[in-house]
Amino acid sequence: VVVRELYEAINARDVAKLHRLLKPHLEWRFHGPPKHQHLKRLLTGEEETIAFKFEPQEVAAFGSTVVAEGCGLGALWVHAWTVEPEGVITQVREYFNTSLTVARVGADSPASSSDDHVWQSRLHRRARKSLPGLVLAI
Repeated sequence: VVVRELYEAINARDVAKLHRLLKPHLEWRFHGPPKHQHLKRLLTGEEETIAFKFEPQEVAAFGSTVVAEGCGLGALWVHAWTVEPEGVITQVREYFNTSLTVARVGADSPASSSDDHVWQSRLHRRARKSLPGLVLAI
């Protein structure tokens, strides 16, 4: 719910709502071409009029990690948000034109299991080019 509210606030440019949902010093990791740092430019105020819209086509939660996937303006994107129990977002990992697999690691998920992934990008199959693939361990 918090992550969906975040995208609504981003697309509406609702700064007050963004301040309520995001930790002031959000930890950020980005993988992709620098020209696709749309989210960073919007959230930092670097640019206010970006044509890019973040409209997730899929959102899935795994404990404190919430993954959203979407596409727009010729780019596929995946965001992995870390949400505190109080509903504040503390971290985002952003992937552009990259296929992502989220894998659970730990005592309850042996690495040798063939079902050790809990989520995989789906939109990358629409791309008409080869995309790098990454694994995010949670």
